[in-house]
Amino acid sequence: MRPARSPLQGQPSLGSVVPVSVRPTEASWGMDRDELAATLRGARARIAPADVGLPAGTRRRVRGLRREEVALLAGISVDYLVRLEQGRGPRPSESVLGALARALRLTDDERDHLFHLAGTAPPRPGHIDGMVRASTFRLLERLVDLPALVMDAKGDLLAWNALATALLGDFSAWPPPRRNIIWQRFLGTGGRVAIDPEEAERTAVEGVASIRAVAARYPDDPGLRRLLTELHAGSPHFTELWDEARPAERRSSTKTVLHPELGAIELDCDALHLPDTDQRLIVYSAAPGTPAAEALAVLRVLGTQDLSSVSG
Repeated sequence: MRPARSPLQGQPSLGSVVPVSVRPTEASWGMDRDELAATLRGARARIAPADVGLPAGTRRRVRGLRREEVALLAGISVDYLVRLEQGRGPRPSESVLGALARALRLTDDERDHLFHLAGTAPPRPGHIDGMVRASTFRLLERLVDLPALVMDAKGDLLAWNALATALLGDFSAWPPPRRNIIWQRFLGTGGRVAIDPEEAERTAVEGVASIRAVAARYPDDPGLRRLLTELHAGSPHFTELWDEARPAERRSSTKTVLHPELGAIELDCDALHLPDTDQRLIVYSAAPGTPAAEALAVLRVLGTQDLSSVSG
């Protein structure tokens, strides 16, 4: 997971804005399809597979990422991305634009430019920041021995390293709107964390207290309002805890992960606050010499392989 490289020679720069006086475009009344298409193609071409944790392979004919890889990272269909890159797709939603910006490792300025080309206002101050800084990606890349992930203020999963996938499962299999730990806790599968009923309830209470504090900081964030509407409508338990909970920030704690091959693994879960973006870097670790440390050592070697097939 490395930050995006400098634009390649001849590729359009996301940071350069085409003056309106050069030629009439749809940008003055909506979406500039041609510039949006060129920007997406250029951004895709300048990222190496290794920059986003993907294998390079031996038969790669194109420079940068394949469309299939960007679509997977952004949680959209390949056909939709093809149409966008050919200048004939429908206007992308804010969530799709944000997902593309994260998948293509865009800077804040590049993300805003992408939004403008799509005829959509970029995220405003006072809204939850869903962009992961390049320095945070570098930090994730360094954490090769520990599972780690990055969440925004409302609990959306923004980035994770390979060991987090090995421990917690493939988050990319969840559609982007469902990559939220609070939504998964109350309306989804719950993931692999907190298998004991008492621990699960404690985790649920902590999550509701945290998101209640976030709602006070970001009363006008549309993504947070949509999430809360879904949670209240779909989970009476969430509403019950919401009415009872006192606002509280997410703290470090102990979590039990039920791995499909290694069983229950009790780990320390540290939540490190990134103040510039109001995001959290979540790191799982274990004391040396413990069964949990041995389980992490196994995951470092075998990654996401099916351990039953390896042992058989």
